[in-house]
Amino acid sequence: MNIFEELGDKNSVFKCKKFLDHRFLPDNLPHRSDQIKSVAKYWVESLKNVTPPDVTVYGKTGTGKTAVAKFAKKQLDQISKEKNVNVRVEYIRCTDFTTEYQVIARLCQQMGQDVPYRGWTKAEVINAFRNLFKKNVFGSDLILIIILDEIDILLKNDGDGLLYTLTRTENVSIASISNFVDFKQFIKPRVRSSLRDREIVFPPYNAQQLVDILQERSKLSFNDGVLHDEVIPLCAALAAKEEGDARYALDLLRTSGELADEKGTEMVYEKYVREAKDQIEHNKVTDIVMTLPSQQQKVLESLIFLTKRKEEITSGRLYDVYKDITKGDSVSYRRIFDFINELEMLGLISTKTVSRGRGKGRTNLITLQCEMELLEDAMWSG
Repeated sequence: MNIFEELGDKNSVFKCKKFLDHRFLPDNLPHRSDQIKSVAKYWVESLKNVTPPDVTVYGKTGTGKTAVAKFAKKQLDQISKEKNVNVRVEYIRCTDFTTEYQVIARLCQQMGQDVPYRGWTKAEVINAFRNLFKKNVFGSDLILIIILDEIDILLKNDGDGLLYTLTRTENVSIASISNFVDFKQFIKPRVRSSLRDREIVFPPYNAQQLVDILQERSKLSFNDGVLHDEVIPLCAALAAKEEGDARYALDLLRTSGELADEKGTEMVYEKYVREAKDQIEHNKVTDIVMTLPSQQQKVLESLIFLTKRKEEITSGRLYDVYKDITKGDSVSYRRIFDFINELEMLGLISTKTVSRGRGKGRTNLITLQCEMELLEDAMWSG
């Protein structure tokens, strides 16, 4: 018997797992109607052949930013076709396209212009993009809304050249999505002033809101009666502690179901949720730590050393230990601050500024945000 037939014939608690994937876009987004309306009230201008203002969407991971942008895109695509208005909304994930050249080439390709990802000059790619706005291409004025998801990745990697180009291209509106409120630090003042963006902040979901989201998805994903009564509330409660992360809640519920299948049980029990939590956290930390550059791993090793000694960790003390561990193969003290910011963005550490009292200034204190044993396993398991 074919191994895939054998596995496919096994009993499962699932009807269809795809509805538990955070990338699935449902027909209804519970508790995000206000945010959808906020985006729509700016984008509606495009239906009057007016370029909408730029929009910036902030919020922690798993607060529905991407889903809302894609939901609004789907509805605007639909109504613009009905009204025969030349509006396009294009989505770009900046973790996949990390330079100005790549993003503009991708936009050209999405809009039917054959542009290679390498080999042309930047000026040639930009000209090809701007040529798409000529009337003889589309027959009427084109208004283009570009969703740049996780824009902070691109800005950090390639600077603000893309925003400079887009803000100086007529009939283009930018919707920037970021997990970090301070991502504009990567944008120079001349470009920032051109954005003139409207800001929309996404609050974290609370536990009850997460219950509502999981209940809707579970009806689509699981067979009837297979979820123990406490499973969804526990997934929601654990995710609410993780800053209201709906992605985490969905991942917990899906992994709990997969554990039930692995164990051959017909029900998903509360204990599987707790096992799923441990499994997800271990995998997440391992994936992050193993892909860190070696110098950042050395900084993390220094933090573990100081934490074990129960020392107060300042950037100065951290740098001293880091230099000892690297044995001369160290970066500058200034570069350490970049590493600290990056590790904090990844959720591995946190920093807190404290006052030392009158005349003594302020100091940043650093603490680990993950269990030390988990970090050590991730760093030295290989």
